[in-house]
Amino acid sequence: MTTAPSLGPRSTRIDVLRGIAILLVLFHHFNIAYRLDGTVLSQLFGWEAVRAVARNGNYGVTMFFVISGFLITSNARRRWGALQHVKARAFYGLRVARIVPCLLLLLVAVNLLAWAGVAIFQNRAPAGATPLPLWLVNLASLTFWMNVVVDKYGWTNYALGVLWSLSVEEVFYLFFPILCALLRRERRLIAFWLAIAVLAPVYRFHRQDDEGGYLYAYFAAFDGIAIGCCTALLADSLVLSARLKTLLSWTVAIAMVVLYLRWPIAQSHVLGVTAMALGTAVLLATMSDRSADGGTAWAPARWLPAAFGWFGRRSYELYLFHLIVLGLLRTLFPPALASGGDRMWLLGGYMLLSMALCDAIARCYSEPLNRWLRSRLSASRA
Repeated sequence: MTTAPSLGPRSTRIDVLRGIAILLVLFHHFNIAYRLDGTVLSQLFGWEAVRAVARNGNYGVTMFFVISGFLITSNARRRWGALQHVKARAFYGLRVARIVPCLLLLLVAVNLLAWAGVAIFQNRAPAGATPLPLWLVNLASLTFWMNVVVDKYGWTNYALGVLWSLSVEEVFYLFFPILCALLRRERRLIAFWLAIAVLAPVYRFHRQDDEGGYLYAYFAAFDGIAIGCCTALLADSLVLSARLKTLLSWTVAIAMVVLYLRWPIAQSHVLGVTAMALGTAVLLATMSDRSADGGTAWAPARWLPAAFGWFGRRSYELYLFHLIVLGLLRTLFPPALASGGDRMWLLGGYMLLSMALCDAIARCYSEPLNRWLRSRLSASRA
């Protein structure tokens, strides 16, 4: 769920895509806790339409994976000139600076709430088994095999289950500088990452009766990141007119919406995850930016940044901490007792509280600490 900050001005298209992705995740998790049937939303649009939007939040994570691979590869290329020159120590240091502060804060918050007796933040037992100890889940979170825990034991800890995606990302990036050093040439890296992208749907096909396997396993999700990496290396060679790029981006966006709404991910995951990843890659390659220093914008980007850009800029914090807010709401307002009207008020409160909390964390904690750690890393290299 994370990306290294760009070396240049912020990218409008990336903020917009990340904003859409995180909103899909937030809506998905709220609907799991407080089903939105019987609410004003379902009365206006129909329950089937609301459910179609809410059920496939994992596709938002697929979009994050592609964007992450795209940014990591693009930034590495700009920072070191060529991928074969990536410095492993500096690369890992930059990842730590971005990842670890928020991760540690999340673990501290969940552990304190669990020790304070808030039941929803304590580890849950698989059917007929003893709950995993909290220290083991903490260890899995810090060493990036939380997805293995989710695959084997289910959503063992309500607020820490989301770390499955961070585990997938960081294991992929553990090998990123190693592959760059070994393969050296970009065409070899592209060939390797394309092989990973081909392997993933095969893996999902063989585990399609196992939700933990086709959603959370490393090789079930690596294709999104690999496609993002390839896109970063190939996008500059895409020579199309601005009109054709706009037409292509709109066509792909509509196709992605149809895929998202038409089938639940339980039915479409074998090829659907790869298709959603490829669609995100096309949007990254064809959408234009309106950066902070001005410039032309993709037509919808005239209004999309205002609607989605803020969520994109806070997507990492929102992804990690939104279940803290939702877990507390579930404790104070049990879903079984919430009427349709109550659930709409809770949806609004959930969004506003998540936004306020994550904005405060970003401004007062994660961004300052990220800058400080990066400055220390730069001083160390000097």
